[in-house]
Amino acid sequence: MSEPSNTIHRIQDFDENERPRERLAELGASALSNAELLAILLRTGLPGENAIQVGQRLLKQFGGIVGIHRCGYEELCQQKGISTAKASQIKAALELGRRLPKEDAEDKPVIRSPKDAADLIQYEMVGLPQENLWVLLLDTRNRVLKIEKLYKGSLNSSTVRVGELFKSALTNNAASIIVAHNHPSGDPTPSPEDVALTRAAVQAGHLLDVEVLDHIVIGQNKFVSLKDKGLGFSG
Repeated sequence: MSEPSNTIHRIQDFDENERPRERLAELGASALSNAELLAILLRTGLPGENAIQVGQRLLKQFGGIVGIHRCGYEELCQQKGISTAKASQIKAALELGRRLPKEDAEDKPVIRSPKDAADLIQYEMVGLPQENLWVLLLDTRNRVLKIEKLYKGSLNSSTVRVGELFKSALTNNAASIIVAHNHPSGDPTPSPEDVALTRAAVQAGHLLDVEVLDHIVIGQNKFVSLKDKGLGFSG
């Protein structure tokens, strides 16, 4: 869609085939820009600023959809033209998106690859402002039994108690686990501390007879599998 002219402010003044709702109905939601999707949620703009322009301003202010996802409800309400109702609509839409990957026909997602694991948690983890460490518990068929959210803050092998990674796995009779954490910077490149933690977890898993299948580092729109990279799993 071409950018609206600065002399046109009301979406009602757009040609019908340029209006977000009509474009969604005709072309599908995937054809719309982030600003257009936000405009549909916002419904109305401000004097001199239509809903698409408000959406563009929010995306610029927060650094994209991920930034809006990360910001708090109160912070969103403080933005010009964003009422509590509009903030609630935006946050509700983002929460539905977060929950979508968790829906599964058999209620238990199956992990067949590092991408499957990343897809299950990436939407939620990329929105976290601090490092978080989660553990996916899997059964003998690699179905996810549970996701344990264990640590928040700076993570390394000295601050994370390796035994805690396996506590719930043993309680739930999990056959294996996948360790996952996020890098709020958006760069999923594993640090030396990440590799050291992986190595310690793999060694503990051997002793407890609970295999560590992988350690996934989540970044913005990308991830790294330490198992694929051979980091912490060899030797």
